[in-house]
Amino acid sequence: MADPDLDALRSRFTRALVAVRGDAPAPAPEPYADNLLARWREPQRRYHTLAHLTAVLDHIDGPLEEYAGAPDLVRLAAWFHDAVYLPERSENEERSARLAERALAEAGLPERAVAEVARLVRLTETHDPSDDDRDGQVLCDADLAVLAAPPSAYAAYTAAVREEYHFVPNDAFRSGRAAILRQLLGLSRLFRTPYGREHWEATARYNLAAELEMLSTAADPTA
Repeated sequence: MADPDLDALRSRFTRALVAVRGDAPAPAPEPYADNLLARWREPQRRYHTLAHLTAVLDHIDGPLEEYAGAPDLVRLAAWFHDAVYLPERSENEERSARLAERALAEAGLPERAVAEVARLVRLTETHDPSDDDRDGQVLCDADLAVLAAPPSAYAAYTAAVREEYHFVPNDAFRSGRAAILRQLLGLSRLFRTPYGREHWEATARYNLAAELEMLSTAADPTA
């Protein structure tokens, strides 16, 4: 995969930030973009990288944009949703939300906009937006769209996740991953936007079930 275009990503962040805060005097947006780009390029990341960020932004800018009430707020939430990511820690979403609160307030966003971006970031811990939460639905669907990837891309995704958790023994990883897959498969809907339900739901469930079967087989030496 080609390296992400950092200048293009920087411009995408700048457009979203300026669109939300308007013309009021405020700090230049580029240093905030650069800080986020550096975070998304940290060495411990294998899946939660700039490629993932770009994919999420592309989904928001593409088929999901029409369902968002405030698409620029969703874009900013996408930038921050895994900005803090340490695989061995369990509070990454909360720490990412707090980073958004600090950075966006300093960057000149209105208080209500800052609060909404932080709310959306926190929502990515459960991926369970309410039925009337259009922006939450768009962000969560964009974040989970990888589950509906073609077989080779889905295999690359699962391999990258395993690399991020390289410090976890195989048996423990299989058990934890299987629990996550069962939780996802137990949801009445993985995707909440009309587009996600129509185009991603069935494929994602197939991928999840196939991965769960593979993990179960690997855990059973008699299989």
